[in-house]
Amino acid sequence: MTTIPAELAQARASIDNLDAALIHLLAERFKITQQVGVLKAKLDLPAADPAREAEQMARLRQLAAQSQLDPEFASKVVRFIMTEVVQHHEEIRGGGAVARSDPA
Repeated sequence: MTTIPAELAQARASIDNLDAALIHLLAERFKITQQVGVLKAKLDLPAADPAREAEQMARLRQLAAQSQLDPEFASKVVRFIMTEVVQHHEEIRGGGAVARSDPA
């Protein structure tokens, strides 16, 4: 077995911590978006809100650029999340509960 230099091990440990934080943040975000989906269904609002999505995408692209993160990469991640949220909202609207193991 190859010995991993301490500097590399430290960097990997930091990455592992950040990955855990991202998972926890995503879980919390999807809990809230599930609540939004229930509210939308009760208020008979559509699952998708293209105007809100466009505003969010522009805002998050700007944040990405300010944070020195590639805005195209950020857009792909955000678009994936938005697509999942809308799918969950459609499931909620259709009377199907989103399983607890699902992120929403």
